Amino acid sequence: MKNTNIYNEFGIDDKVLEFSENVIDSLKERFEAIDRMAEINQLKVIKAMQKNNVSEACMLGTTGYGYNDIGRETLEKVYADIFHTEDALVRAQITCGTHALALALMSNLRPGDELLSPVGKPYDTLEEVIGIRESKGSLKEYGVSYRQVDLLPDGSFDYENIKKAINDKTKIVTIQRSKGYQTRPSFGVKQIGELISFVKNIKPEVICMVDNCYGEFVEENEPSDVGADMVVGSLIKNPGGGLAPLGGYICGKKECVENAAYRLTSPGLGKEVGASLTVLRDFYQGLFLAPCVVASSLKGALFAAALYEKLGFKVVPDSKEERHDIIQAITFNAEDKMISFCEGIQASSPVDSFVKPEPWAMPGYDCNVIMAAGNFISGSSIELSADGPVKPPYNVYFQGGLTFPHVKLGMIKSLQTLYEKKLVDIK
Repeated sequence: MKNTNIYNEFGIDDKVLEFSENVIDSLKERFEAIDRMAEINQLKVIKAMQKNNVSEACMLGTTGYGYNDIGRETLEKVYADIFHTEDALVRAQITCGTHALALALMSNLRPGDELLSPVGKPYDTLEEVIGIRESKGSLKEYGVSYRQVDLLPDGSFDYENIKKAINDKTKIVTIQRSKGYQTRPSFGVKQIGELISFVKNIKPEVICMVDNCYGEFVEENEPSDVGADMVVGSLIKNPGGGLAPLGGYICGKKECVENAAYRLTSPGLGKEVGASLTVLRDFYQGLFLAPCVVASSLKGALFAAALYEKLGFKVVPDSKEERHDIIQAITFNAEDKMISFCEGIQASSPVDSFVKPEPWAMPGYDCNVIMAAGNFISGSSIELSADGPVKPPYNVYFQGGLTFPHVKLGMIKSLQTLYEKKLVDIK
């Protein structure tokens, strides 16, 4: 048994530690494959930074209007090269992933257009953006209609009904890569490419947008490598590497990105304004670290899957499946188990470890949500965190971890919390 004494100082029982260590020992080959992918993506990032002559001057930032912000402009070229797109918008003024997605949609849709989701229900916070749930300023309020095609029971695309749903009004097809608050599979880049190809064969001019949140640097390619016209995400998730304190990105076709820039600032100004203040160093260094941080998160998600699968819980994806994002879903089927798991994650955090997470009415959701996150950056889900809607079947969505030792502690502490309350049986 390894490091018993130090784990005992965290209140970990020897039986819990031994059970957990045995699970980790079984994952050695999978961990090695994750490290190889991190190496590929690390070199990709370095190559893009070198190609665009990233310099110390790029770290300095600007104030006021932000005209001639060399660091901001260079960073957007770096992102465009990493994602192999014509252009990119990477801004501190984009407040979160939902804002980035709303910006991409609202800037490229016009009254009378239709938005199609061929992957079923979107993430909860997008429901008000679209107008599925009534909200001020929604796309629906501006005359944009919405249609969705649910996935087939096995989680695959319903190509027959997708073909029927595409019509003269269809302007954007939005594809959510990650599962969100669902237990469907997350989609790999190859699957997304097949779906985009199918859609484009029916209507070549349609804009295909991929919500790339939680998926960056998990695979060698990104959705923009397989035909996506826009890929959109948050900097306090994967690409920020745990250092970016805010921000979001939109990479894609030049016209799509320009439209987003005009919506973010104003017509006539677009990308020319937007002071970066002091965040550029964090944006650059976070991007540099991101491939290895994502690898730590992936190892943690894989460990979580194998650990709770062994305890008899349903996990998506399971410990044998290929991974396409950093999110691990665990179904507890009981509120007390769900909350205890989150308490264990919170208790292992470097920040606010003394706080007990409680369900609350979080803006943008239709029920109470519990969130465990003792993070350096508030809401950063590339850091160790767990959350979920407090309703049957009581699914927890676990993600993040800047280092694997921290994720490992979080998982073991979550198991310890359940074990102490006699909510699991370790055999």
